[in-house]
Amino acid sequence: MNGISDSTATLTLADLLARNWWLLALRGLAGVLFGILAFVWPAITLFVLVYLFGAFALVNGICSLVLAWYAPPGYPRFGALILGGILSIVAGLIAFFLPGITALGLLIMIAAWAIVGFGVVLLLYPTAGALVLVWWIGAYALVLGILLMILAFRLRRTFGSFAHAQPRTA
Repeated sequence: MNGISDSTATLTLADLLARNWWLLALRGLAGVLFGILAFVWPAITLFVLVYLFGAFALVNGICSLVLAWYAPPGYPRFGALILGGILSIVAGLIAFFLPGITALGLLIMIAAWAIVGFGVVLLLYPTAGALVLVWWIGAYALVLGILLMILAFRLRRTFGSFAHAQPRTA
């Protein structure tokens, strides 16, 4: 099977996540913190949101790279984990070094996603739209973070703990 053992070939994403449940919990915690901070400081400027996004993107990228490290040799989605991790880290770094462009880029991207609905309002009233955007992103990050943490601890309870995590060997 192209040099992939039977046990590796049948390893699913669920198996990989179950073995490394703590990475999901860490990603979930980052999302919850990001969401809470967005709600605690609703009047913050979009630039602070960009820094929060940058921190979240960095943590998310690092977690993806760690997950790739723990993936067994020959894991079919190894490249996607690496690419996603690198892109997330790059996005985080761009947010820190070019916050103005990142803020505008985030606003335009989200407005384009929702152009049929509230996207038009974001484009016509960017100041008010930025505040609403902070709340929506905060709510999304908070809910996603909680769900990731619930999934992580259910995986841990179902499949075991740290003992299953094995570092990737070259």
